[in-house]
Amino acid sequence: MTDAIFALATAPGRAAVAVVRVSGPGAGAALAALTRRQVRPRRASLRELHDTAGEVLDQAMVIWFPGPASYTGEDVVELHLHGGVGVVDAVTGALLALGLRLAAPGEFTRRAFENGKLNLDQAEAVADLVDAQTTAQARQALGQLEGRLGRRYESWREGLLGALARLEAAVDFPDEEVPSDVADQARDALATLAADLDAALADQARGCTVREGYRVAVIGAPNAGKSTLVNALAAREAAIVTPIPGTTRDVIEIPLIVCGYLVLLADTAGVRDTVEPIEVEGVRRAKAWALAADLRICVVDASASDGSWSNAAPLVRPGDLCVLSKADLPAGSDAREAVAAAGAIGIDVVRLSLLKGGGAAVEPYLARRVREQLAGAEFPAATRARHAALLRDARDHLGRALADLREPELAAEDVRLTARVLARITGRIDAEDVLGRVFSTFCIGK
Repeated sequence: MTDAIFALATAPGRAAVAVVRVSGPGAGAALAALTRRQVRPRRASLRELHDTAGEVLDQAMVIWFPGPASYTGEDVVELHLHGGVGVVDAVTGALLALGLRLAAPGEFTRRAFENGKLNLDQAEAVADLVDAQTTAQARQALGQLEGRLGRRYESWREGLLGALARLEAAVDFPDEEVPSDVADQARDALATLAADLDAALADQARGCTVREGYRVAVIGAPNAGKSTLVNALAAREAAIVTPIPGTTRDVIEIPLIVCGYLVLLADTAGVRDTVEPIEVEGVRRAKAWALAADLRICVVDASASDGSWSNAAPLVRPGDLCVLSKADLPAGSDAREAVAAAGAIGIDVVRLSLLKGGGAAVEPYLARRVREQLAGAEFPAATRARHAALLRDARDHLGRALADLREPELAAEDVRLTARVLARITGRIDAEDVLGRVFSTFCIGK
């Protein structure tokens, strides 16, 4: 990190203001070359910017943040330009001529991490905050950026180190005045932490779902009314609706905001036995999406009597919803069979006519389920798949430590490995192997 980098920190294109950020040991010199005047640190100053030939490029507000008291820990300069494309291009050319280079995606935040300004989990939160589409995503990312996730892992790690001290005392000083049950004294601390990790693993899907979206699959037989329900919930014509069975061939995902959370609503192909190759693939995708979803809404044509509803029944799980559509038509035997099947596994049933605005009856149920599954009093212990995988690894090591307490040497090693795994989440150790993957997902300028 001996070179200076720069990038446009605002969206490209025509705008009122464009912000160019510079970081590195040459940032201050670059600012002096552009302004040709002294700039006081941490003061917004209005200055003319010049290129190397002395041509005026813009009249801009500039701010200089000498390191280490800056976002990256290095000297940082912000240039608040007029947002015309020509102005930005001209300033970009001037910075390149001064020997600076364009930043790679996430390079500013990576430098902040490497200079100790952020933990790795906080750096991930920066990307999540930039990408947040909902208030819930922004709230979770901001809590992680403020250190709530890192503090939780650090408290677990401190507890492990206390238990490790007892185990190592039993190993290293067997002949000294050390209580004979010192290894057993570590048991309570380890058991408490094991319970905490079990609870965290049971809850790990919540943070990831808030970040990635709550997945709802609308399933059922062809022409049951799935696409009509999807359009009603989306409040737009997102899916094609025709009387021809098999119109929907692929999974159509529609993002919704429900109670401040991102919901991915999927219209799927009608589930039935078929030999038509394209429809076979559509049914396969429908089943796969439904099985991986957080909630399934099974739509049953209440006027039918052909038993076609039962093809999708194996996909339904307790806690899902059964929607009896076409309630304005004479009832068929499928409705009675579906209600009996729903009662057997304890899922709710809603009767409605989608052509008469009945989709509104599903909205309160969907909102309740989203709140029940995503709203938690405690900050989630995992917001990414990386966190969850490391949590499982830590719990495995801890389980072995508890099983080996009669052999303090073995237990101590597993406790040591547990602490090491937890430290990897915040990037305290062994961060290099994940840095590329983490920061490659960032936008340029951040």
